[in-house]
Amino acid sequence: MGMAVAFIMGVYVGGLVNALVSDLIMPVIALMMPGVEWELMTVGPFRIGHFIGTLITFLIVTFVIFLIVKITVKMGIK
Repeated sequence: MGMAVAFIMGVYVGGLVNALVSDLIMPVIALMMPGVEWELMTVGPFRIGHFIGTLITFLIVTFVIFLIVKITVKMGIK
């Protein structure tokens, strides 16, 4: 049961972090680069802007998971 709850929470935390990056972090980056749409940035056939957004989302999710694991180990929860 605990694994099912963790899986469901993981899916929704991923969606929440994706919204955080797309709606809060990337607009700040767009303000620093006026006139450039970060998601449409390309190098040849590669969409590096979209990749950078996805990479930032991944890094935030892994950091949150790291913190959760660290806290639960400190509390003695296995």
